[in-house]
Amino acid sequence: MKARLTATLQRAWNLGPDRWLLGAAALALGVALLRPTVAIERPLFNHVVVLDVTQSMNVQDAVVGGKPVARLDQAKQALRDALLQLPCGSKLGLGLFTEYRSYLLLAPVEVCANLQELRATLGHIDGRMAWTGNSEVAKGLFSGLAIAQQLPDKPALVFVTDGHEAPPLDARNGPRFNQEPGDVPGWIVGVGGLTPLPIPKIDPLGRPLGFWRADEVLHADPRSASRDATPDTAKPQGSEHLSSLREAHLRRLAAETGLKFMRLQESASPGGSPGTSLGAALTEPALARPVPARADLRWLPALLALLLLLARHLLQLRHLRSLRQSAHLSASANPTSA
Repeated sequence: MKARLTATLQRAWNLGPDRWLLGAAALALGVALLRPTVAIERPLFNHVVVLDVTQSMNVQDAVVGGKPVARLDQAKQALRDALLQLPCGSKLGLGLFTEYRSYLLLAPVEVCANLQELRATLGHIDGRMAWTGNSEVAKGLFSGLAIAQQLPDKPALVFVTDGHEAPPLDARNGPRFNQEPGDVPGWIVGVGGLTPLPIPKIDPLGRPLGFWRADEVLHADPRSASRDATPDTAKPQGSEHLSSLREAHLRRLAAETGLKFMRLQESASPGGSPGTSLGAALTEPALARPVPARADLRWLPALLALLLLLARHLLQLRHLRSLRQSAHLSASANPTSA
């Protein structure tokens, strides 16, 4: 029985090994059509990004593509770029901060399937969504952490702000962080330049009304001013009508909450450092979560089929070359007479 099977295979091979190679290639392609997969763990990400939309974020001291833009516009463009760096299967939600609270606009959704929806939502976020001139950043950060902690999958928080507190915050009267530092991982992303600039004033429709003057804003924490009042308190003293990145304040908040701090620099610049991009923050390995997934293995049998077809082609070329050599030798051994 075994000898008969061997003889049958030998006769089939003698019919032409190229047929075997072609059949094996067809079999490999058939396996590829069955969509083989294997169970693996993939590092995916889950974030809620909260954007500060208060009026200081309209200061045009940020840069995108070499051109000055408002801080909020730089943050939005950086986030648009970062969405493309998140691997499929990752989730991202959007929120905004104004007055003293963070608000969830869009719960985390899968980034690849909902890329257009995420970008559309991002495109509609602007300064008109701030209904007051107050900007109590510390309270907004704490409420953003509370939102992230209450969501089902406990996403990381990415809080994007310039850190400008309005009215100014006295450390003696500042809000207290009542959660456990580090319970919610993530980043505080600082936006803006280091040179104080006037803050644009806009109406509820977003139309410019000039800039805030020194006599139109508070220059001290009202709770402290009431205790430390002097005859000169009513006079404008200070520079709270000007705004810059309050990096030291944001670093203190990061240390208090267990978050990391980074400064957002030029978005999508050719020479920009990836370590300071929002995309690098969102894809930091420490924030990755191993998630069970199925890896597509169709490429393996497809590659095998390609190699088999290539081997068949080379075998045919070799056979053709052998026939030509045999014909040449026969012609040399039996020359025709003139």
